[in-house]
Amino acid sequence: MIDAPTQARMLLESLPFIRQFHGQTVVIKYGGHAMKDDALKKSFALNVVLLKYIGVNPVIVHGGGPQIGKMLSQLGIESRFLQGLRVTDDATMDVVEMVLVGRVNKEIVNLINLHGGNCVGLSGKDGWLIKVRKLEMIEPQENAPPELIDLGQVGEPTEVNAALIRTLAGSGVIPVIAPVGVDDQGKTYNINADTAAGAVAQALGAKRLILLTDVAGVLDAEGKLIESMDLKEASLAIETGIAKGGMIPKLTCCMEAVQSGVEKAHVIDGRVENSLILELFTREGVGTEVYLRR
Repeated sequence: MIDAPTQARMLLESLPFIRQFHGQTVVIKYGGHAMKDDALKKSFALNVVLLKYIGVNPVIVHGGGPQIGKMLSQLGIESRFLQGLRVTDDATMDVVEMVLVGRVNKEIVNLINLHGGNCVGLSGKDGWLIKVRKLEMIEPQENAPPELIDLGQVGEPTEVNAALIRTLAGSGVIPVIAPVGVDDQGKTYNINADTAAGAVAQALGAKRLILLTDVAGVLDAEGKLIESMDLKEASLAIETGIAKGGMIPKLTCCMEAVQSGVEKAHVIDGRVENSLILELFTREGVGTEVYLRR
């Protein structure tokens, strides 16, 4: 047990951080183990509610890959991935929208509301929240021209209705956004959740972008956590293979956000209880931060 004087000292030590983030927007990509473990789900909800009550404007963009995969399996639809992105035909898109918008989004909204928040669930289709274009993936070929890969209904954001999000946040509401968007003709597209969160953070001019994941952060060649990286170091980590697999798109997302005006972007360990508060309001943090330059 921590005695009362120690608790008071800890609160005072967090004051400079609270002052720094008061009135600022923090975009949080919620996914991974933090969405599956009951204790971590409760911790996440309480962290988000605390942020709102101390004057921070949290905006949540969530994933739901495992839930989509489970439903596709139950329906006998094969899950296919190319370079980490789900190939999304018409039948898969129906399932993606049903699971992300109809189930996962509302579960998160209900969770945060039950712990004292005031949440509203949205998808990119609400109020033209996230407009997209079809993502074109180019795959290099050895001794041949690059091949254009068709991912189906996978989109990349072109425009975010920041005014709608600001209106909700200014009314005391915590927006929770499912990564589903529409093109100019109203066709529905699946969006990678990290990419959607990055686009929302850029459009809002957020102070922070935080990606919750299932690893400690970016690890060096010896497996030690890299706590802080500027853009040059982050780019070098990808080029040299220090950043591998799923960490590459996350780190790329962070770099793009910082290049577009977000002060810092973070890849944090969502398996750690109270990871949001620890990353924002302590000196040590629980992940890797990416910023413009040293």
